[in-house]
Amino acid sequence: MNRAASQTGPGRSTAPSPPVDPAQTSTPPTAEMPQAVDAPSAVETLTAAPATDTTPAAAAPTPSEVAGDRDRRVTVGIAAAMAAKGIGLAAPLVVTPACFGYLGDQRYGLWMAVTALTGMAWFADLGLGNGLLTRLSHHVTDVRAQAREISSAFATLGAVAVVLVVALVAVVPTVGWAGLFGVTDARVAADASTMVLLCFGAFAVNIPFSLIQRIQYARGQVVQSNVWQSAGALVAMGAVLGAIAAGWSPLVVIGCAVLAVPLTNLLNTVAYFWFQEPALRPGPARVDRATAVGLLRLGLRFFVLTTMSSIALNMDSPLVAYLLGPAVAAHYAVVGKLFGVLSIFVGLVGMTIWPVNGAALARGEVAWVRRNTRRMVLLYGLIVGVVGGALVGVGPRLVELWVGGIDRASVPVALLAGLAGWSFLVAVTSPLIMVQNSVGLLRPQFVGWASFLVLAAGLKVWGLRQFGLVGLPVAACLAYVLTMWPAVFVGYRRALRGDRTRPTERAKERADVLG
Repeated sequence: MNRAASQTGPGRSTAPSPPVDPAQTSTPPTAEMPQAVDAPSAVETLTAAPATDTTPAAAAPTPSEVAGDRDRRVTVGIAAAMAAKGIGLAAPLVVTPACFGYLGDQRYGLWMAVTALTGMAWFADLGLGNGLLTRLSHHVTDVRAQAREISSAFATLGAVAVVLVVALVAVVPTVGWAGLFGVTDARVAADASTMVLLCFGAFAVNIPFSLIQRIQYARGQVVQSNVWQSAGALVAMGAVLGAIAAGWSPLVVIGCAVLAVPLTNLLNTVAYFWFQEPALRPGPARVDRATAVGLLRLGLRFFVLTTMSSIALNMDSPLVAYLLGPAVAAHYAVVGKLFGVLSIFVGLVGMTIWPVNGAALARGEVAWVRRNTRRMVLLYGLIVGVVGGALVGVGPRLVELWVGGIDRASVPVALLAGLAGWSFLVAVTSPLIMVQNSVGLLRPQFVGWASFLVLAAGLKVWGLRQFGLVGLPVAACLAYVLTMWPAVFVGYRRALRGDRTRPTERAKERADVLG
């Protein structure tokens, strides 16, 4: 909802996992990714007030003590996650102007459009990543069950990755990518198929490797996961800048950017299972058919929602490239990155507060959840509103200084105002969505995203043709207010009341989660 990066713009939010910067093609679960949660998760156990040696066994913390301890843990968790993620923020800021200048506007615009297409394909893991995240949270003390879940997930997604790579090799060369995105430069057109194969191949390979992020989140190791992700961004930055300095071909530069994250996830996986948690190390002997079936059954519940939201949130760059050309798409991608910091902030805070809401609702502390949600709405609105307003004022000059070759006249204030408005609308609804995610309430979001996808697609095409880039964020804001806002508010009230699903569906869901 996990999920940030970025082809940021009116299509971007903290919704399911959206791809990030071209130097960061792996996306962790974000603040608005749906998750069916029935019992306390591994992270949730961290929110409970721990007993000390001096506390009598029969003594229980008062509600105010629990709430105070939870508030402190939320604050510490947010600070730690933001500090870890902040390490990686320098990467896109440095890489974007260097890549734009070295690759040229058409090649860079084509790259951004292709990267956005990989974002639309984040549902290719069939929801297993989020299914694993949920099921691991219900086997906190059972190491064997955790190892069985992890091995089965790796085996299943490994097979998916192999099938995707084979399909890519067979299909990509048959598509006229240059004509599809309006590429007129003959040199860029000649490399188009190879670029697409490289970007989608890196994405496919990363599908099983990205499971390590879900595993660490499920085990409450959010900061550790963020550190590794930040390391991936820094590795990508160093590799890209080194390739540019050496004068290597544009395809090598792009390869350094898109392959850095899969490599980092691979190293994280090896370090985690061979040195930190060898008891959980995946292996063929631990693969269980029944477990794999249970994972698939649960994962498919994420499939439709993730599919719709991923497409809806990543359609902008392809639409701009198709209707206005790759050069305009490149300019739009650069402007969108200014607002990427806002979505990163929303995602980091959301990922920290998500399991805490679940713990509080499991205790019946609806008042705390309601109070904390109001506080988060005010926090998001204040920070995103102030920073977004500042970007509207200094955006044209900032883009001109940040990325040479872009005339400030091509960055109208109206476009920046629209992007700021979009960021604000998404930010203030995010806390309400996190409450729904914490109890696995998906239906209102399903209705909202389905309606948004249909309405936003039509409005964005019309807006681009009638008003150019300025019409894109205006169309997105209008569609979001008309579709997602009503669904979010209805779902929030239902989540606080506790009416999640019908009893028969609830029993089936519990069986899938517990395996």
